[in-house]
Amino acid sequence: MSEGPDGALRDPVCGMSVTADSPFRSEHDGHPYFFCSASCQKKFRADPLRYVKPSTSTSVEAAPEGSIYTCPMHPEIRQDHPGNCPKCGMALEPLLPSLEDEENPELTDFRRRFWWTLPLTAVVFVLAMFGHRLGWMEASTQSWVELALSTPVVVWAGLPFFERCTRSFINRSPNMWTLIGLGTGTAYVYSVIATVVPGVFPEAFAAHGRVSVYFEAAAVIISLTLVGQLLELKARSQTSAAIKALLGLAPKTARRINADGTEEDVPLAHVHVGDLLRVRPGEKVPVDGVVTEGSSALDESMITGEPIPVSKRVGDHVIGATMNTSGSLIIKSEKVGSQTMLAQIVQMVAQAQRSRAPMQRMADKVAGVFVVAVVGVAILTFVAWGFFGPEPSWVYGLINAVAVLIIACPCALGLATPMSIMVASGKGASNGVLFRDAAAIENFRKVNTLIVDKTGTLTEGRPAFERAIGVNGYAEEDVLRLAASLDQGSEHPLAATIVDAARERRLAFEKVEHFESSTGIGVRGLVGSRNLALGNTTLMQADGIDVGTLTENSDTLRAQGASVMYLAVDGMLAGLLAVSDPVKATTPEALARLKEDGIRVVMATGDGVVTARAVATKLGIGEFHGEVKPADKLALVTKFQQEGKVVAMAGDGINDAPALAKADVGVAMGTGTDVAMSSAQVTLVKGDLRGIARARELSEATIGNMKQNLGFAFVYNALGVPLAAGVLYPFTGLLLSPMIAALAMSLSSASVITNALRLRNVKI
Repeated sequence: MSEGPDGALRDPVCGMSVTADSPFRSEHDGHPYFFCSASCQKKFRADPLRYVKPSTSTSVEAAPEGSIYTCPMHPEIRQDHPGNCPKCGMALEPLLPSLEDEENPELTDFRRRFWWTLPLTAVVFVLAMFGHRLGWMEASTQSWVELALSTPVVVWAGLPFFERCTRSFINRSPNMWTLIGLGTGTAYVYSVIATVVPGVFPEAFAAHGRVSVYFEAAAVIISLTLVGQLLELKARSQTSAAIKALLGLAPKTARRINADGTEEDVPLAHVHVGDLLRVRPGEKVPVDGVVTEGSSALDESMITGEPIPVSKRVGDHVIGATMNTSGSLIIKSEKVGSQTMLAQIVQMVAQAQRSRAPMQRMADKVAGVFVVAVVGVAILTFVAWGFFGPEPSWVYGLINAVAVLIIACPCALGLATPMSIMVASGKGASNGVLFRDAAAIENFRKVNTLIVDKTGTLTEGRPAFERAIGVNGYAEEDVLRLAASLDQGSEHPLAATIVDAARERRLAFEKVEHFESSTGIGVRGLVGSRNLALGNTTLMQADGIDVGTLTENSDTLRAQGASVMYLAVDGMLAGLLAVSDPVKATTPEALARLKEDGIRVVMATGDGVVTARAVATKLGIGEFHGEVKPADKLALVTKFQQEGKVVAMAGDGINDAPALAKADVGVAMGTGTDVAMSSAQVTLVKGDLRGIARARELSEATIGNMKQNLGFAFVYNALGVPLAAGVLYPFTGLLLSPMIAALAMSLSSASVITNALRLRNVKI
């Protein structure tokens, strides 16, 4: 299969995304390959071995994340080795930067080309502007000197630009390099011909004793374009600085406790799941794990943003890269390498920075049409000046056509949205809000309805056991012991609370077999020789069990905000268990901010209706739904969307995953399950709903920034192209030099980059 590292089908020839229903398909060595066009299919069939290699075969999927290279402008282009983008010609960059990475090689290369040729450009410029006035040499000799000096600038320093221009024609993907290559190439080739064989030109082309040449225009444009690229590459390096800063949080080594009790410092890469590690005061926690011995306070601000150290004791989970402030801890590693929270944050930030916003897709389409239109305007400018302009009319036509091609380069248009997305995703990460893609940043501001789960989202998600009540001959301890025995196989937070409560009371556990979890309603299993069912009213109704004898007790407990679970043994009600889940301290403030923003908040929980009402009343939530299954949450999201609402879903559990994926914006709690986080577009690292308000503010600021950038780019080109074409010449006698056009083009790109970087200072 011709698949890329992200699982999407890729054209093995050009790397573009394709679908399985593409009409262009071929087989080689028993594997199917899909193509974006008949042209790519033809190339593949002519020489399949040329394209069946690690860069386009399934071996890419096995490549480590850091070895995947992608285009900063077209993130759908991916391969496992460096190269150039088949769409825009830009050099591909590593998907994930590394602390060991040297400076961007393209930045180094362009800097070398710029500084080595800048003196030549300066001399050519001075000769062209003042040589004929000062009489330093004969006119024809000056043309040859300019040719000699400008050739290294155009041919060597400008080589990457001409390669990208050529590739744009080969791939039928017109872009900024199409215009730069055509403009500078036309000026240079014309000047070479005028120098080598001046006799082929009419006398009208002569001025100051020679046929007019424009080596200085080509050289200066190349140098100015290099300046623009240097500015852009430096700006892009600033966006990856946030990722490198996150990577730098992790310690390089860990102190491992061996089986014989000895200790040694080992590289972090040598730590495995299950290893015992010692974390001394003042050291960073090496990996995600659980405390097995000792107690201390950890500074988790690097990950969560919370400035107050968090107390950790035996059984508490710790996050890699956080700082141990006081006591000594021994932890058991649970997640290492790419599975740690820090690594996942890095991956999400990188993915968000590489993704493209819907607005960017629109800009790309406009830019493609725009380039074709500009070429047409340049041709029209050349012809119009040639036939109707003053003498030497065709020289004027050539120079104005080159000016049109240069000033219309859509550099600013291409940078307008990617730069804003890159800066915004880094800004969000530093505030505990991780965007998985650019669409989430763009859509968040449109959200007007928020569906929230209760457990782990509005509440702490670490409930406390309150009490058990037995009926039909079962004592309180019997109910707790049987429920805990059954819940040994469950990962639900309420189950962990019941198991912990039984352990605290030193109750004897029995082995559970045939464990079955019905997501959102409860669990079943065989404990000893008895069939047990533990869950909410829906589960009891499904099993035909009457819970009427405990209705009064359960209603009272639910009214107090507790969650109630019924226990049935061999089809008969045995009792209930009550577990309370305290509301997060930050939840009331978060809900208040959301309501101020005009967002409709709806609570949907698998807990009973009475419990849901108690929590909703306490938090001032007017609309709530209790005892909902995962399918019900999904249906609720669909219902609001059909009503024309833009829906965000916030949750932390596996049962929230379908609704998170269906919502216009899915928001997962960073304290929840991996399934929830992988289903959502946004993750709140601290599980703090105030992050939603921050995300909306950042979304508003980012879209405003994008519109400013796009508006500037469009207005700039709308004004610059007519000016370069000489529309104002009949009225003012002014023409725009190609050199001034190149300078204006570079300045427009720099302005867009500077404006995007302002997002770093936005307060959210």
